[in-house]
Amino acid sequence: MSDRRTEILKAATRVIARRGVRGLRVGELATEAGVSTSLIYYHFTDRAGILRQTLQFISDRADHYTADEGPAPRTGDPRADLERVLLRELQDSIDVRENSTAWGELRASAVFEPSLREDLARTTHTWVHDIAELLARADPTGTAPAHAAAAERLTILVEGLSVRWLSGSLPLDHARRLLRSAVETELQR
Repeated sequence: MSDRRTEILKAATRVIARRGVRGLRVGELATEAGVSTSLIYYHFTDRAGILRQTLQFISDRADHYTADEGPAPRTGDPRADLERVLLRELQDSIDVRENSTAWGELRASAVFEPSLREDLARTTHTWVHDIAELLARADPTGTAPAHAAAAERLTILVEGLSVRWLSGSLPLDHARRLLRSAVETELQR
């Protein structure tokens, strides 16, 4: 991906996190990214293209900050790997805060903008699938449907905890404790 395109996607994430999807204006995005509006249209064609590519950018960035360095080394403890990946969604860093806020804005906007739903569903499915695979490693005697259901519950919980933490209604350390407890509960089922 070109540096300009990446900078535009970073700027789009910031603008969506700050103003929401409905507040995303191409002119403001151009100013935030330090480029012309015509360059944005050149790279993304239209507003829907900006939103689709920003969603993918957010997903890719989350993959980066939840992954270990290198090509996916494991600790040897599948439960710890699962917990670590989920807890990395609750980090007090700029990238995680922007990602989580923009993700929530995109999800909320999909209620009113059906064009976002398919890409959001696909991205969510990938996340749930990845967590289900980690659950299968942590609980090899469980069934694939049980792992998929547990992954749904855990990813939904992460989204909810993130919203509460980011809105100031839940301290981060408490959100992390609740998530650890949920992982333990899912693995004991």
